[in-house]
Amino acid sequence: MPTTDDPDAAYTAFAEWAEERGTALYPAQEEAVLEIVTGANVVLSTPTGTGKSLVAIAAHAVATARGEVSYYTAPIKALVSEKFFQLVDVFGAENVGMVTGDTSVNADAPIICCTAEILANLALRHGEEALVDVVIMDEFHYYADTDRGWAWQVPLLTLPRARFLLMSATLGDVTDIADDLEERTGRPVAKVTGVERPVPLFHSYERTPIHETVEELLHTDKAPVYIVHFSQAAAMERAQALMSIKMLSREARDEIADAIGEFRFTTAFGKSLSRLVRSGIGVHHAGMLPKYRRLVEQLAGRGLLRVICGTDTLGVGINVPIRTVLLTALTKFDGTKMRQLTAREFHQLAGRAGRAGYDTAGYVAVEAPEHEIENARAIEKAGDDPKKKRKIIRKKAPEGFVSWGEASFEKLLAAEPEPLTSRMQMTASMLMSIISRGGDALSDVRDLIFSSHEPRVRKYALARRAIEIFRTLVTAEVVEVVHGDVAEDGTPLRPIIRLTAPLQHDFALNQPLSPFALAALDLLDPASPEYALDIVSVIEATLDNPRPVLSQQEYKARGDAVGAMKAEGIEYEERMELLEDVTYAKPLEELLTAAYETFAETQPWVRDYELKPKSVVRDMAERAMTFGEFVSYYALGRSEGLVLRYLGDAYRALRHSVPEELKSEELLDIVEWLGELVRQVDSSLLDEWERLINPTIDPEAPVAPPPPPSVLRNRRAFTVLVRNELFRRVQLMALEDEQGLMELDGPAGFGLAQWGDALDAYYAQHDSIGTGPDARSARMLSIEERPDEGVWHVQQILDDPEGDHDWRIFADVDLAASEEEGVAVVHVTRVAAL
Repeated sequence: MPTTDDPDAAYTAFAEWAEERGTALYPAQEEAVLEIVTGANVVLSTPTGTGKSLVAIAAHAVATARGEVSYYTAPIKALVSEKFFQLVDVFGAENVGMVTGDTSVNADAPIICCTAEILANLALRHGEEALVDVVIMDEFHYYADTDRGWAWQVPLLTLPRARFLLMSATLGDVTDIADDLEERTGRPVAKVTGVERPVPLFHSYERTPIHETVEELLHTDKAPVYIVHFSQAAAMERAQALMSIKMLSREARDEIADAIGEFRFTTAFGKSLSRLVRSGIGVHHAGMLPKYRRLVEQLAGRGLLRVICGTDTLGVGINVPIRTVLLTALTKFDGTKMRQLTAREFHQLAGRAGRAGYDTAGYVAVEAPEHEIENARAIEKAGDDPKKKRKIIRKKAPEGFVSWGEASFEKLLAAEPEPLTSRMQMTASMLMSIISRGGDALSDVRDLIFSSHEPRVRKYALARRAIEIFRTLVTAEVVEVVHGDVAEDGTPLRPIIRLTAPLQHDFALNQPLSPFALAALDLLDPASPEYALDIVSVIEATLDNPRPVLSQQEYKARGDAVGAMKAEGIEYEERMELLEDVTYAKPLEELLTAAYETFAETQPWVRDYELKPKSVVRDMAERAMTFGEFVSYYALGRSEGLVLRYLGDAYRALRHSVPEELKSEELLDIVEWLGELVRQVDSSLLDEWERLINPTIDPEAPVAPPPPPSVLRNRRAFTVLVRNELFRRVQLMALEDEQGLMELDGPAGFGLAQWGDALDAYYAQHDSIGTGPDARSARMLSIEERPDEGVWHVQQILDDPEGDHDWRIFADVDLAASEEEGVAVVHVTRVAAL
């Protein structure tokens, strides 16, 4: 778009650009773009499929043409990343940057994509002096989110120079927010809303079993169908149940097989997904590996999947053509209780049906509760016979059922999304960011609180909270108050409030507990054999909890504890009482808790963030587990994507947060092993971040991503994989688990008899085998590399109690098989004393 201050010329230039790309503007888009070029704020509350993204591009284009800086914000990093690549495609890599807290790419670009918290912290730190001219807030209904809503409100309160484009399909009445924004910025606020969908929706309430409903939708040309469940387990179970329906012709199956090509389904869930997608059925939820979700989205985008069974993540993120949305219920568990869907939640889901450019109509169907379906079937079976009707025993709703039915459905259809509720907060980090600006910090904090959208009582509560925080910051000497300055006429000036030390550049943006972690690392003993794993535990304590993992670890720990207590003869009542104290492992909890309290005395802002000791990476390392073994051991198949994201976060935190001088050889081994583990499971999780450094867009990219780089490429990481494989044998030998050893090595010829003989011979000489830090150290493995023969010859030294170190596990590492499978393929050849 050429540089111009003429609104008509700017509008014409953008409309012509859009038309050249084959996109004629809808009336709502025309209205919104016209308001943008004239400098107005815009609230764009139009249904899904009405082209809000194109309006956002117009806002960026106008800002760029005027030499301004524009920000795009979204609630989740995945959407920020997706928008980043889309905008790179439109504006060029040199004009688009991204900041998410995890990474910063081209941060000085005129267009920045970021999470809402990034912009909120920028606004707090710089106020109206922030270099922000245009703000596009996507999914603005997150303004009402209990935990994160403050980040959507802060920019509205602190950036009066900026022009705002607030977008969502489900805003509801935003009159108060719009009026406040108009008064604050001095610019009109245009509300573009009430627009008819370009693709009309038709609704139905189904009293047939879901199999029959799905078959009817398929036979009446209403596919692709997205079946909405409110748990990941239910989505997977439904997908497997639908395998009994023939969805595809032979030709369609062949087309899917060609599209998938050599895609690596490397996990147990992946094997199931492979069977499903080849039958035209997809699964989509947040617990999946990114590569599996992307595969489903791409296959659906090509029209190759007839049904997708997923969760309500459909409301945010997935962007594929869906003709019909079928809801399995109108209730959900919200983390506290079962409740009916809100109007906003319902319309977010329903709005995904019928995509412009793909469909002439969209369909929204809701399955009646099971007891209602069975009753309807019984009445139908009775026909007009009054005797049979009298004999019908109507099935009641199950105990605890949160009631809903057709009346609930009709009420949701007619309901407008609920008004957005202010969720303003006040934390030490926010207060410190404001003080860091300089100027009259007292007035700035007061203005933020009392100009917020909170009710009067809540404003005073926030003010009291700010005073409490301020006092702790002064006591800790993080903030100082300078008195005594007077004006030229002798009038006392306000005291100056300032930080005693400048904030780090990324304060409160990326792992806010990182400064605490750095301090805690100094408490560790470098001479300890556990030093490297203790560093891992310090870093893990600063990461968000992967709740499904910790829940399963606790379940496993309690199961083991019950077994041990039964063996000791402890009675049931006492066992149940003792179990209350059994939880998942929390290494260094006592040390870290004490250090946290000490750190908080001088840095009280740290109390905004919870310390969370846990052992996930450490657990995997100590058990020498592969990703698949860890997922299987804790029954985390439905959450493997969450597990991998946590491991990726831990890898980046270990790599970037631990000072180089503290990285021992063993810790470097762990970091390299962890990175390779993540990359081999799903290379997209790390490669995407590398791709950001030099972004390229390939619209013809194949469905199947390229395989990860050779596992042999990183010798240090591969050596750790080999060590882990050998150490697994050591652990099983220590347990005298012949069956487990046979399962590992029997297929390659070292079976039950050979392992039995080896164990008998070893234990004839020694009483036990060590499995502690010394036993799993690098010095206990000897490697003879023979790459020309395609093999490594390795010897695992056993840690006997006498310290003779005279017994070895001899094995060969098959390099070709390792490269093929992405793991270390080890074959034991003998176990013997030297």
